[in-house]
Amino acid sequence: MNYYISSISLLTALGASPAQILRRVLAGDGSSVKEDDSFGKRFLLAAIERPLQKAGYPLLLQNYLSLCYEKLRGYIEELKKRFGEERIAVVIGSSNCGIEETFNNLKGGLNSGSESLSVETLEIGAPSEFLAEYAGVYGPAYTVSTACSSSAKAFKSARSLIRANLADAVVVGGVDNLCCFAVNGFDALEALSSEHSAPFDKNRSGINIGESCALAILSPIDLDGEGIRLAGIGESSDAVHITAPAPTGEPAIAAIKAALDDAGITPQQIDYINLHGTGTIANDIMESAAINALFGEGVYASSTKPITGHTLGASGAVEIAICCLLLSSLNKEHLLPPHNYSEYDRTLKPIRLVDRGVKVERLSYCLSNSFAFGGSNTAVVVGR
Repeated sequence: MNYYISSISLLTALGASPAQILRRVLAGDGSSVKEDDSFGKRFLLAAIERPLQKAGYPLLLQNYLSLCYEKLRGYIEELKKRFGEERIAVVIGSSNCGIEETFNNLKGGLNSGSESLSVETLEIGAPSEFLAEYAGVYGPAYTVSTACSSSAKAFKSARSLIRANLADAVVVGGVDNLCCFAVNGFDALEALSSEHSAPFDKNRSGINIGESCALAILSPIDLDGEGIRLAGIGESSDAVHITAPAPTGEPAIAAIKAALDDAGITPQQIDYINLHGTGTIANDIMESAAINALFGEGVYASSTKPITGHTLGASGAVEIAICCLLLSSLNKEHLLPPHNYSEYDRTLKPIRLVDRGVKVERLSYCLSNSFAFGGSNTAVVVGR
């Protein structure tokens, strides 16, 4: 059975139109990563232009999900008629459920006795439960929260629901918003960069945090006619360190191999790799070792995080969506996203980074890597 990824919907610092986002990604336009002092000191962050708060939706996550869902609404209404509301599931990856609102509410409450937020809206399952209610669907609804691999793992959970005959279609994706806890937490780890992130560059200095929402419909039906499918997923867990990956890259290699095996393809059939590419030294050492071991310097690779920001629990879904857009009819010239770097760090294993304006003859399979704290590793292959 084929599992098609249809109706990509995005809300990012780059905008909300898939065509506009793809153009900016292909141009290497990192101008959405800007100076921001909202969290106590100057950071370079990729913030979404704030939408109007919808009545009754106190959380930014709820606003982002509701706005992002609207592109899917027409297809979901058709699927409801075809399969029934109870046969449509929701699986969302997220890591910052209501943290900022809780912080502000507690601070306001201590100072001025402000109203309390509902506890239910702050639970880890709240994003999926909210979206299921908003969409009017009654299949399984839950949230995957494994830090920066959350929404990549959500795609495997979504496929498993269809395979187990628990759903006929799944609204799947990820959402995370900027919050004081996450931004200052990464700053405490000395992982944030005061410059634009430049993964694998000899002078790179860390991450630019961002926020985003990405949704799609996973089903055995090619709803939008693009023919893009979830071809393979692989996972591994190493638990080498609470925040650092295994430097040898072996757990990442295991996840990528499992994804390739699941897709039934060889490393040589991958046309482009969307790297996890955070811009930290620890990730650069590990990921370059993994990519070099499996692909050598034969496959083009780049990180899109310097353009979108590192959107934490939503990053996997955003980068899977970018891979789908690269394979779609929007990318008629088969362009690849350029990688932001000036001089490759020669202490790393060599990999083939994409320079500006690179085109390829074919785009049949893309690989997207997502590696998280605690050694939660996920690799996803999408294909035509």
